[in-house]
Amino acid sequence: MENVYVGNAHLDGPADRGWLLGHFKPVGDVRHSDEVEIKWCAHPQGDRRAEWVTGERRTALLVLISGRFRVELPGRSVVLEKQGDYVVWGHGVDHSWYAEEESVVLTVRWPSIPGYAVSGAGSE
Repeated sequence: MENVYVGNAHLDGPADRGWLLGHFKPVGDVRHSDEVEIKWCAHPQGDRRAEWVTGERRTALLVLISGRFRVELPGRSVVLEKQGDYVVWGHGVDHSWYAEEESVVLTVRWPSIPGYAVSGAGSE
């Protein structure tokens, strides 16, 4: 079956900074999508996004799998501390994040559009 991919998020994720599905996968790969992006990422304690996202044109859902993870939003910090805690933000909401403890998070964003990657530790 050519339209099936089986993998492991911990093994596949590092190739695209944790992103498993999105516009950045090759066209023709079942993981290529312009509609949605999905990321599974294990963050070491102290990991942070290299810079704030500004001019956001996507909606995002971030779910805590394990650890303690803080999402910074304009005028507000949201701390995810229990497995399953999540936060959703929409178009126009600038954001950043910080791993207060070693953390694993699942992020879903839509649509999948280029222009937000930053170089350095903790990008995207």
